[in-house]
Amino acid sequence: MFWRDGVRGLRSSLWFEEGLADMADEAKLIAVKRAENGTAACRRLRQRGLIPGNVYGHKQAAVPITVPAEGLSAALATGHRLIHLDVDGTPDTVMIRELQWDAFGREMHHVDLLRIDPNEKITLDVPLETRGQAPGTLTGGHLEQPVRTVSVECLVAKIPDKIFVRIGNLQIGGSIYARDLELPDGVKLLTPGDLLILHVVQTKAPLPEELAAAAGAEPELIRKPTEKGEEE
Repeated sequence: MFWRDGVRGLRSSLWFEEGLADMADEAKLIAVKRAENGTAACRRLRQRGLIPGNVYGHKQAAVPITVPAEGLSAALATGHRLIHLDVDGTPDTVMIRELQWDAFGREMHHVDLLRIDPNEKITLDVPLETRGQAPGTLTGGHLEQPVRTVSVECLVAKIPDKIFVRIGNLQIGGSIYARDLELPDGVKLLTPGDLLILHVVQTKAPLPEELAAAAGAEPELIRKPTEKGEEE
């Protein structure tokens, strides 16, 4: 999801698919300052394969820009959080703050880029992903995961795209709490340690009559009532 769906999720949050980007592996994006504004002007830009957007943050003035749709797609496809942006020859390091799509989620409409200092710490929610198979699910248990993200603090350059939850030893009745998560170096957990992330619960055993119903018992015949004098 993932990659396409993950990008769609950027409308409200910042999720990426694979890998941890470092400064040496930044995605690259070329942009130019945008003179056209308004709905009609932005529509014309998109028809030419350009995506309107803005760059802002770090107490600097917001700069309206346009980026090639193909270039933006290529930067997203790298999976890196940090993007090396060049605006008319001026370099900057940014992250995607918001990416807007059309109503069908097929075409990019607008992008907001946030200026980033790789040496500053930020707080954000990171998605969790299970790895392995819980043995308890093979002996009548059911895996329940009420929590899908945790809050962490780290340097911008150390932001993990996801945190893996290893469930290979989880039996029926077993649980994993936030304090049990294995975090990358330099990442601090802000979510309370006693928060239940997931557990394996015992599945209710079916009753004999439920088994019979599942096997397909014959339905009771419904007879048409006979009128008086009619031969039964």
